[in-house]
Amino acid sequence: MATQTILEVRDLTVELATRDGISPVIDGLSFEVGAGETLALVGESGCGKSMTALAVMGLVPHPIGRIAGGEIRFGSEDLVAVGEDRLRDIRGNDISMIFQEPMTSLNPVYSVGEQIAEVLRRHQGLNHKQARQHAVELLHAVGIPDAAARVSTYPHQMSGGQRQRVMIAMALACKPKILIADEPTTALDVTVQAQIFDLLRVLQRETGTAIVLITHDMGAVCELAERMMVMYAGRKVEEGTVDDVIANPRHPYTQGLISCVPHVTDDPSAERAPLVEISGIVPALRDFGADQCLFAARCRQVVARCAAERPVSNDFGSGHRVACWQAEVAS
Repeated sequence: MATQTILEVRDLTVELATRDGISPVIDGLSFEVGAGETLALVGESGCGKSMTALAVMGLVPHPIGRIAGGEIRFGSEDLVAVGEDRLRDIRGNDISMIFQEPMTSLNPVYSVGEQIAEVLRRHQGLNHKQARQHAVELLHAVGIPDAAARVSTYPHQMSGGQRQRVMIAMALACKPKILIADEPTTALDVTVQAQIFDLLRVLQRETGTAIVLITHDMGAVCELAERMMVMYAGRKVEEGTVDDVIANPRHPYTQGLISCVPHVTDDPSAERAPLVEISGIVPALRDFGADQCLFAARCRQVVARCAAERPVSNDFGSGHRVACWQAEVAS
């Protein structure tokens, strides 16, 4: 059954001022997120995933950055057009974000309980006592042991996994309609990663929150998301259901990302598939926005047209869209 669209990004362009001039770090990006679903944004560092999240949150760095075009539709509102006061009302209340590194996102001079309580007082109108009690309940909900005592703990007194749980508690304090999770398990060991993923699944089931998962980890995509969007150099190159894209990646970049992941088999006699690296690096910011395929310099399937024209996005059925001139012949 189709879900109601809760967030719609249309032709979003975000520009940054660099020493080489103005560069479109997000270039004509469009996507949708349905209520209660998980959409994964996938790609290498520097492809624009986190900048996309900052644009949705209204946190594009100023004055070096600006939203130069497009719309970000949340319900009946265009978040690009609303004022800063309205964005403050939405941010942390209707749309929340788990940032990549909790140690730099949490304030070191306030207890974790006070930081959660501040969100509740600001957006829910709770008094000090009510907000503190609710902070204890949230810490307990995200699996912090002895939450009544730990509410007075400072960030430096907690482990990395516990700090990440605090960030999740803060992000979910107001039961947002959308949760943006930017690499939520970076630098955590595999056991803690699994616990965080389990926690996000449970909380999503209980609250119906839509999740936008930003990651370069294909394992996380397969574990958490229903749909995925692959980004490269500020553009969308492929999107579709996780099952479709993983089973039949049509863009050479997506194929390369999947080929970089070790595949485990239960058959000890099976020959291990070789890992294939993607040669080269993401283009420099000054090259973003060029009227051509920006992956052409790294692509093994490149043809003359790739360097002359920007690929258009084609639908291969069931919402599986690919922007590649060679997609028809990609395996």
